[in-house]
Amino acid sequence: MSAPVLVVDSLTHAIGGTTVLDDVSFSVEPGTLVVLSGRSGSGKTTLLHLLAGVSAPGRGSITRLGAAVDGRPDWASVSLTPQHSAVSGGLTVRENVLLPAALRGGHDDGGLIEALALDAIADRPATDTSLGEQQRTAIARGLVLHPPLALLDEPTSHQDDDNVARVLAVLLAARDAGTTLVVATHDERVTEVADQVVQLADGRVVAGA
Repeated sequence: MSAPVLVVDSLTHAIGGTTVLDDVSFSVEPGTLVVLSGRSGSGKTTLLHLLAGVSAPGRGSITRLGAAVDGRPDWASVSLTPQHSAVSGGLTVRENVLLPAALRGGHDDGGLIEALALDAIADRPATDTSLGEQQRTAIARGLVLHPPLALLDEPTSHQDDDNVARVLAVLLAARDAGTTLVVATHDERVTEVADQVVQLADGRVVAGA
């Protein structure tokens, strides 16, 4: 049996003296789509950032891909797609999607531009597109290298029904190709296709550990 991609053990984290995550423990198996659910303020985004290594855990531990997470991101094995637009200004949609691949000498989007209905605007400056299009651009960029672990914050928040279906199809295809996904979301349509749901309330895991 394969080792878990993520093991979160007794994680407690405070921001500005306020405890945001309190004794959080759960594990994530490889090749799964895991949803972090809970109301706004429950700690989902903070947890995603800690899983990515953007900041170091306060107390407790996170083991990611067999190594302890200590606040130094490893973007070679992990991608993080934030909730709000993170497209690079001055680059087209296509250039944004291909940026991680181009840094490694690659030029293949793996069909993501078409799958996310970005082909008609692929050569437009990314900042001249809608919020939904920018969000799908960021999703494609986060998946273009087929990372072992992809973390996404509310990836359907700016999408209409048709594009929610496109995003879900792309996430499920990435999972089936071997990427483990952890998705923070309020969207029940995402929760319905998840392999595991970790529910947070006031910074604590109340279900799904």
